[in-house]
Amino acid sequence: MIIETGNDYIAALKGNQPGLFKDVKTNFIPDSTVSLINKGHARIEKRRVSICQSLNDISFWPGLKTIIRVQSERQTIRHNHIEVQNETRYYISSLSTTAQEFSDRIRGYWGVENKVHYVRDVTQGEDASRIRTKPLPQIFAIARNFTLNLYRSQMFENMAQAQRLCSFVENRFYARRH
Repeated sequence: MIIETGNDYIAALKGNQPGLFKDVKTNFIPDSTVSLINKGHARIEKRRVSICQSLNDISFWPGLKTIIRVQSERQTIRHNHIEVQNETRYYISSLSTTAQEFSDRIRGYWGVENKVHYVRDVTQGEDASRIRTKPLPQIFAIARNFTLNLYRSQMFENMAQAQRLCSFVENRFYARRH
C-alpha cells in the first residue's frame, strides 16, 4: 500500500520477519559505506552505515531496493571506566540513495523518537499510566502533547527540567493560596 500510493519506506528489520532477516544477515554485501563519529553526553558513538542494492538471494519484499546495515560502537565513561556496547541493526527501504543519505534519515528518526516518544514514555510516565477506560487515554495523550508543545514554545530543550520547574511553580502557588 505504501508503494501503491507513491510513497517510500525505511523500516527496521527485526526478528518478526525471520526469513527476510536471515537472508539479509547472510547475504549482505556492502556496495558503499560511510563512517561517522558523534561525541557528547560522556559518550562517543562510532557508526558505520553500509548499503547493499544487490538483492540476489533475498526474500521478496514489495518495493525493496536497498538494504541498510548500521553498525554502532558506543563508548560510555562511567566511574572512570569505559563501557563499550556494540550493536548491528538492519533496515530495508524502497529508496535508492547513498549511505550518507540513509544515515541522515535514520538518525533523524531517532531524533523524533528521543524528542517525543521517549519524553512521553519516561518523563511523562505514559507507559506506566493505569488509565484504560475510553476516552481517557486519548484525552491524556492530547494533554501530554499539549504540555510538550507549551514547554517547547517557551524554548525549553529539556522536558524533564521544564516539568520540574512548572511543578515547582504550581506547588508554590497552591501552597500560598491554602
